[in-house]
Amino acid sequence: MTLQELLLADLERQDFYANTPNAPKNIRRVILKAFSPRFMPVVLYRLSHFFWQKKLSPLAKFFSLLNFWFFGLEIAIRSEIGGGLYLPHTVGTVLSAERIGERCVIFGQVVLGAKEVDFAFTSSARPTVGDDVTIGTGAKVLGGIKIGSCVKVGANAVVIRDIPDDSMAVGVPAVYKPLEANR
Repeated sequence: MTLQELLLADLERQDFYANTPNAPKNIRRVILKAFSPRFMPVVLYRLSHFFWQKKLSPLAKFFSLLNFWFFGLEIAIRSEIGGGLYLPHTVGTVLSAERIGERCVIFGQVVLGAKEVDFAFTSSARPTVGDDVTIGTGAKVLGGIKIGSCVKVGANAVVIRDIPDDSMAVGVPAVYKPLEANR
């Protein structure tokens, strides 16, 4: 997806969570959404990742640093994140995954990262998160594990093992069970 397509998907997700997906679009509404503290951190991440892909590392790091200063959010510029990312609260959140899928919701104080110090950003030491995943407040997802699609990770869960599709993971360490068929 292009930068523009990703940002449009992220902006559409903002409307979805505002319970107004069918509200008429107008410029005032788009501007208000664009400067929301739930959307602006996503924009800064998208810009940092875009400049990293273009091999303009100083600009990428600048936008990443702005995210940290203004929103208390650390997102690795190398992390691949699909469209439709929604961050209801950002302070204290660290997103350093290899990949985060589309339409994910990540609450505050979440950590996605390596189990040990990894300055080189070794992809195999980072989690991979599927599509349509919700990660609750304070959850920790650590190591080179895979979180399937349509997964819900409970608040304060510590996930250190793979979680299959259509599951819910809760506890310390997290255990999973299949989600009910009539979600």
